[in-house]
Amino acid sequence: MIVTTKKLFEAAYGKYAIGAYNINNLEQCMGLFRGNLQSQAPFIIQISKGARSYTDKEMLEGIIRSADKVFPEAIFAVHLDHGDEETALDCINSGFYSSVMIDASHEPFEENIAITKRVVDAAHAKGIVVEAELGQLGGVEEHVQVDEADAKLTDPDQAKEFVERTGCDSLACAIGTSHGAFKFSGTQGLRFDVLSEIQQRLPGFPLVMHGSSSVPQEEVQRINAAGGKLLGAKGVDADQFRRAAELGVTKINIDTDGRLVWTRVHREFFRDHPENFDLRPPGKVFMAEYANFIAAKNEKLGSAGQLEEVRKLLG
Repeated sequence: MIVTTKKLFEAAYGKYAIGAYNINNLEQCMGLFRGNLQSQAPFIIQISKGARSYTDKEMLEGIIRSADKVFPEAIFAVHLDHGDEETALDCINSGFYSSVMIDASHEPFEENIAITKRVVDAAHAKGIVVEAELGQLGGVEEHVQVDEADAKLTDPDQAKEFVERTGCDSLACAIGTSHGAFKFSGTQGLRFDVLSEIQQRLPGFPLVMHGSSSVPQEEVQRINAAGGKLLGAKGVDADQFRRAAELGVTKINIDTDGRLVWTRVHREFFRDHPENFDLRPPGKVFMAEYANFIAAKNEKLGSAGQLEEVRKLLG
C-alpha cells in the first residue's frame, strides 16, 4: 500500500524513524520489500534522479508497482530523493510519487525559499507532500557534490523561517552527516545540540537526516579482502538513530550501506565461483543478504514491529 510520508511521520514522530532506502533495480526492490516485511516495518522507497535515468523511469516505477501487488501487506511511501525543480515537477505530474524532495540547498536562502515554494504549491495541489533541505551536507551522492569545506550546518532560526515561508512538509537538516562512504574522520559525529535547537523552534515538525549510512566496517573489510580498495570509509553510528528520533527526526536516509552489501556479495561470489557466468545465483544471494540488512537496520531505527500499528492508524 502506497501512502504519503506525512502519514508515516504522524505515526513515528518522537518514537522512531522511518528507514528511507534508495533502490535502482529489481534485486534491491525485492530485498527491500522482503526485509521490511521480515521486520514488520513501514518504509520509504527512494528514487533518485540518477536511478530514474539508470534504465528508464517507467521501468523502475513499474518494478515498484509490481512489488506493491506481490507484497500487498507492505505499507510504504514512494519518494523522489534530491530532486531539482524540473525533476520534482515531473514526478508530481506523473501521478505515481506520494512524496518529492526539492533540494535547492545549494542556492542562497531567498532563492531556496522561492524554488521550494513553487514545488510545494504544485505538489500540494495534487495531494503530494514535499521534503526540502536547508544547510548543506558534504560528500558525494550521484549528482550532488559538496566539498567538506563548503558544508554548512542548518541554522535553527533560518529553519523556522524557511518552513513557515515555504509550507514544506518535512525538512532535511545538515547536522554533521555527509554523503557517500567517507563520512567521518577522527571524532566527528552528529551535532545533537543543533538538532535539539531546530526541534525547539519547530516542535512536532518532521525532520530528516540524510547521509546516514553506517558504513559497517565488516562490510568494508570483506570488500577489501575480495579485491576492493575502500580505504578510510567510516559512517554514522546506528546506535545514535533512536536519539535522533527522539529529537524529531522521522526519516533517515540510507543508500551507501545498500551499495556496500551489493559490492560485497558480488565480489565474494565471483571470487569464490570464478567459473560462474549466470547473473541469477549472486542475485539470489544479494536479495537474501539485503533483506537481512534492511531488517537489522529497522531494529536500529525503531521501526521494526510497527507495521500493524501504522495499519490501524491508517484505518
